[in-house]
Amino acid sequence: MRNLLLIGLFISFFAKGQELSLSRQMAATVIELWKDSMQVKLDRNCEWNYEQGVVLEGFIGLYKNTVDAKYFDYIKKSMDFYVTPQGDIRTYHKGEFNIDHVKTGRILIFLYKVTGDLKYYKAAKLLRSQLQHHPRTSEGGFWHKQIYPNQMWLDGLYMGEPFYAEYAATFNEPEVFDDVANQFILMEKKSIDSNTGLLFHGWDESRKERWSDSITGKSPNFWGRSMGWYGMALVDVLDNFPVNHPKYKELVAILNRYAVAVQKVQDPKTGLWYQVMDKPMGKGNYLESSGSSMFVYTFAKGARMGYLPNSFQKAAVKGFEGIKTQFIEKRSEGMINLTGTVSVAGLGGKPYRDGSYEYYLREKVVSNDPKGIGAFMVAANEIEIVPTLGIGKGKTVLLDNYFNHETRTDSTGIIFPHHYVWNQDEQNGFSLFGYVFNKFGVKTLQSDKEPNAVLLKKADIYIIVDPDNQKETPNPNFIEEKHIKTIVDWVKQGGVLLLFANDTGHAELKGLNQLGAKFGIHFNDQSRNMVKGRQFEQGSIHVPSNHSIFPSVKKLYLKEICTFSVAPPAVSELQEDKDIVMATAKIGKGMVFAVGDPWLYNEYADDRKISAKEYENYRAMEDLVKWSVKQVVTK
Repeated sequence: MRNLLLIGLFISFFAKGQELSLSRQMAATVIELWKDSMQVKLDRNCEWNYEQGVVLEGFIGLYKNTVDAKYFDYIKKSMDFYVTPQGDIRTYHKGEFNIDHVKTGRILIFLYKVTGDLKYYKAAKLLRSQLQHHPRTSEGGFWHKQIYPNQMWLDGLYMGEPFYAEYAATFNEPEVFDDVANQFILMEKKSIDSNTGLLFHGWDESRKERWSDSITGKSPNFWGRSMGWYGMALVDVLDNFPVNHPKYKELVAILNRYAVAVQKVQDPKTGLWYQVMDKPMGKGNYLESSGSSMFVYTFAKGARMGYLPNSFQKAAVKGFEGIKTQFIEKRSEGMINLTGTVSVAGLGGKPYRDGSYEYYLREKVVSNDPKGIGAFMVAANEIEIVPTLGIGKGKTVLLDNYFNHETRTDSTGIIFPHHYVWNQDEQNGFSLFGYVFNKFGVKTLQSDKEPNAVLLKKADIYIIVDPDNQKETPNPNFIEEKHIKTIVDWVKQGGVLLLFANDTGHAELKGLNQLGAKFGIHFNDQSRNMVKGRQFEQGSIHVPSNHSIFPSVKKLYLKEICTFSVAPPAVSELQEDKDIVMATAKIGKGMVFAVGDPWLYNEYADDRKISAKEYENYRAMEDLVKWSVKQVVTK
């Protein structure tokens, strides 16, 4: 019943005849407003700034949801405005020790992961070096800025920690995670209000600032957007924080305490939040769009990822409906404006900001502020996938990294699993495939252990892709009889097995065929769709209408694929010129799907190289995930 309510609320977002999602319409506005880079202050030239980073986070999510190349191109163009070929960042000054300047480093890491271009790594490393020398409080908390000595602000946790954690995870700095966790633990300890559970905007260790309490050092009010920054920081950090780290559970507990406190002050009528969070009846107080968007994002993502109880998803959907009703207005065809965003709020400085209730209400409220736009976009990206989350809820897909165990040393000297793995964002990775599973509520796992009954018991869907031969790996793990028996028994009990082969020069087909023989599937030592250069039509596969697996697509792109021979119980699922290119087999309670190529890796799933409008691999990916989930026997 609850899922029906959520779906009904989602459908209402489009009830007024919108042709594009709100996230796409907001992106169109951004591209019109800031074609090259973001001029935050009208009287100054474009400068490296955190606000652009917030907006580009929204573009990254939109790119993953749509694989539309124009969103990726905008991200890259925006960063290339600043990042030199040598990896320097124009207008950035490390010596200022401003934590805000670190935030946009996450966009640099994203671009490095996708493109492998060393300049983005060098630029990210430059920002990382700031944190190595950034001034701290006596207990190790980052100062917000060098010009604000001894102070921690909630804002600073978002500006610094998600980048810090992602850099550590990407470039193998495990010792960093203690520091990341301590920043959150310290901030909560120093700024929490024991009565409401809300966090005050800032804390001054020296107690010298006029805005700070002489005993506690806390600022006097709960500013909505500062609390929003802190929540977004938590859910983003947890994406890269090791689950087995001793302080992982403590971060999740902080997030849950935070979410409970924030939900208590959610306006019951509109689903929104006030500028000063705990004074809804205060004179001049108002509902504010950026903080409300941040809370929606935190609740929705936290619930989707399992950091928060599912009940927070309902609160997020209600909040987004309030944002849409109160703060979204049409700009022009295919574009929208976001109204109701407070332009800025801080503590101290010149002119002096005393953190009083009256101060927070004096700051200007504007439309299309980048902080509000970015927060709205990440919230919209989460809410727009809510209807699909229930499709695979409770299901788990396991990706084999034992038979396919290629490694690569990147330009920084780090050795990592390479080719068809979840966390690889470059062309040969499966990151988009994994994201689609997650988008449909399916948990993604990956294992470099040989398959056994205990391991497979964790999985509803198991993917074996491109088993290694000795050309690819010096000491490959071949598919052996013991593995075959384990896998076949698992399928018979209701497992769904996806077999992604490769052409004979790049895959070890002997063991794969021994496994396939148990299902009547044979991968032929024969390749087709040999594409020359950019003659992509040579790789096309046509899908008949109302296909049982791919009902949403008409045309696919599969390059250099091996074909099949099938025998009962296997059947052909898709043919091209009489060649079988996909097959399935029903065995016991389970199901097997086979294709003659890794196929759904990033290069052939997104829109940057091959038109996703003509070759509908991303839609096929969605269809295959939905089909796989439907084959799972309910336990």
